[in-house]
Formats: sequence, C-alpha cells, structure tokens
Amino acid sequence: MATKAQIAKSNRKPKFSTRLVRRCFACGRKRGFLRRFGLCRICFREKANRGELPGIRKSSW
Repeated sequence: MATKAQIAKSNRKPKFSTRLVRRCFACGRKRGFLRRFGLCRICFREKANRGELPGIRKSSW
C-alpha cells in the first residue's frame, strides 16, 4: 500500500516525461502496472477471478 505522500508525489507533473509514475487506482502499487486496465497485476487477478472485469476470463488450453 502506497503512503499518501508517495501518491501525492506521483500525482504531480514530472520535470521530465520519463519520470511519470503510473499507479494502480485500487491499491496505489506502482510496480506490475497494466496500463490497459489501470490496475496492478495483483488487483487485476483478484478482480478477474471475481468476474468484475468484463471480457476477461481465465485462460485454459
């Protein structure tokens, strides 16, 4: 869980575009972020398994 200071810092406009920090909107995690869904890998998996993400289902082959 990200602290309030870390979240506030990542919300500011960065001095350089490569310093942009994208965070999971559910938990604030910055590593393992999936841009398409705006979630980290952990929150993505939890929501997908519960069926809260339309069009996503567990793969099997």
